[in-house]
Amino acid sequence: MKKILIKWREWKNSRYLPFIVTFITAICLFFLLIGNVKESKYDFELFQLSPDTIRAVKTMEDTEKTEQERKRTELEVPAVYQFQDETAANQAAIVKSIFDSVLHVKENAKPEEDTPATLVGKLKKDMEELAENASYVPLNDEMLATLINQNNSILEDSKTKLSELVEKNLSEPIRLENISISREKIGQQVNNIFLYSQDYRNVLINIAKTSIVPTEVENEILTQERIEQAKASVEPTRILQGQILVQKGEIIDRDVYRQLELLGMLTNKASYKPYLGVAIFVALTMWVLFGQTISKRKKTINNSKNLIVVAFSVILSVLMMKVIQSVASNFDVIIAFLIPTAMVAMLVYLLVDERAAYISNFVSAAYAGIIFQEGYTLVFQMEASLYILFGGVAGIFAMQRMQTNSQILRSSLIVSSVNIVFIIFYLLMTKASYEITDILFYIGAALASGILSGAMTIGILPFFESFFGILSSMRLIELSNPNHPLLKKILTETPGTYHHSLMVANLAEAACEVVGANGLLARVGCYYHDIGKTNRPGFFIENQVNGYNPHDSLSPEASRDIIIAHAVDGAKILRKHKLPKEIVDVAAQHHGTSLLKFFYFKEKEINDKVEEDEYRYPGPKPQTKEIAIISVADSVEAAVRSMKEPNADKIKKLIQSIIKEKILDGQFDECDLSLKEIKKMEESFCTTMNGTFHSRIEYPK
Repeated sequence: MKKILIKWREWKNSRYLPFIVTFITAICLFFLLIGNVKESKYDFELFQLSPDTIRAVKTMEDTEKTEQERKRTELEVPAVYQFQDETAANQAAIVKSIFDSVLHVKENAKPEEDTPATLVGKLKKDMEELAENASYVPLNDEMLATLINQNNSILEDSKTKLSELVEKNLSEPIRLENISISREKIGQQVNNIFLYSQDYRNVLINIAKTSIVPTEVENEILTQERIEQAKASVEPTRILQGQILVQKGEIIDRDVYRQLELLGMLTNKASYKPYLGVAIFVALTMWVLFGQTISKRKKTINNSKNLIVVAFSVILSVLMMKVIQSVASNFDVIIAFLIPTAMVAMLVYLLVDERAAYISNFVSAAYAGIIFQEGYTLVFQMEASLYILFGGVAGIFAMQRMQTNSQILRSSLIVSSVNIVFIIFYLLMTKASYEITDILFYIGAALASGILSGAMTIGILPFFESFFGILSSMRLIELSNPNHPLLKKILTETPGTYHHSLMVANLAEAACEVVGANGLLARVGCYYHDIGKTNRPGFFIENQVNGYNPHDSLSPEASRDIIIAHAVDGAKILRKHKLPKEIVDVAAQHHGTSLLKFFYFKEKEINDKVEEDEYRYPGPKPQTKEIAIISVADSVEAAVRSMKEPNADKIKKLIQSIIKEKILDGQFDECDLSLKEIKKMEESFCTTMNGTFHSRIEYPK
């Protein structure tokens, strides 16, 4: 144990200690937090039965399903058709051209040269040329011969009627898939209209049918545009966070297996993103905590102590959140509202300062948002964070005027009130309906949260004070109570010393506040700094009555031992009564290694060989600003009180001489009191002493 304490003393002054504390805290918080964001992993095979009901851990687009939906939509988009107005006239013109060609061949025929076969050949040649330039299917030789054998009047009649019939039929929309119906229709019409031989009617029917072509044609460009618009309008198919992928006992088919693989929920699809996210979050919070500590220009040990307290408080808070969160699933209500919202803020406020309390409260609220998040809804639970944030701020406000244990409990009622207001806001803002039992639970939880904050602060505070060696302002105020046994002992046994201590306390507190030191610590330290005089009260001038001084009958060595002993005896008494180390140090160090001049020079009159060191206090020299200021205040109060007819000028010169003497004697060598602060201290002493020894009005007799 002794070795551990030696190591701690070596480390506590190291400038690297805040970094080490921050790193260790970050590691602890990382492992506490990672369980709340770690993705669920399963070791499944295709077509096995699911042992549990599995829900999606996050929202993600199912790209395969989205593509299938787009393809289905593409198939459902109807083609865009456009009616061709000119088709009817064009096909009617072709019909007329056929008959014109027949008539032309017959008119130019030479009976002596042309046989029926040659006429058919000429007509066939014309038909082939027509087919090359128009939508026309040539007739066979037998049909051409049938046409040539008809007289011109029949051909002219057929030409007119058949072209009109074709044009009429083609004036209606005809699509490719309906072309056969339209051709059968016109064939029937031709058969009914033309009362010629069957062979000739068959030729006319063939011409009419081949003339029927689609009049509504698909516009591929417009159709493709519609397809693209339809595909773009398809919403991506998403797997929603919390969505049931497979029920317990159901078969894990290919589709479910694919979704599990897509979500990274299979063991062969490990994701490091949650770990990286938590690491970044912890790093951010550590930056906030570390920044608030090193921003103050204090000793490294003070920075380190503050950081350790803050870190411990946050870790403790996170552990409590983890415990509550681990059993939250067993309840139908949100039991997170039972968390002591202001515990961290109140602890840090009492042990460090207000600024650190606000930052610690903010960080705790941030961790609550992640720890209490519901697995399938959000990454961050805002209501839990706001609950702790407002409760913590209320606790800090309440603590600004309340310092004792009973007052802390009363301040916890203020926290409860703020918690209840927040709960009312929460119940009004949520869309769910609540039973009266639920409402009573939430209000009761808010009340209990505030009370627990105060009760746990009181319970944990002594542990923090003793374990970390921190003297809180509340503890100092308790020690300043005049009913404290040691203060009663000083008052009853050494009333002069008690009055002297009060005067020194006023001087020291005012000076400490001017230089930025702990004024309350200085005041309380002054109350106890001369408690060693209670062992021999009559040997100290402020306690002597009737002008009797026992030192007149003692040797300088004896007087020296008695006077010097009061510092050592005081420290022993304070340690025996388990007072904080800071108060003990004031008693032991307030004289430093200063010289007892009166008895030294008295001895020197007897013995020229006497050494100064024999008449110096054992020390050590003041180690802190507060003790250095107390040492000056102690000398100043005693010296000014012994002055005859003190005035402002005399007081100032005396204070300057005392401070100069202590500087030359090296009494400030081991504390961090600067020359600028020494000057401020001097001015503060002059102001306070002038106020104490002001001139008074002489009242008439």
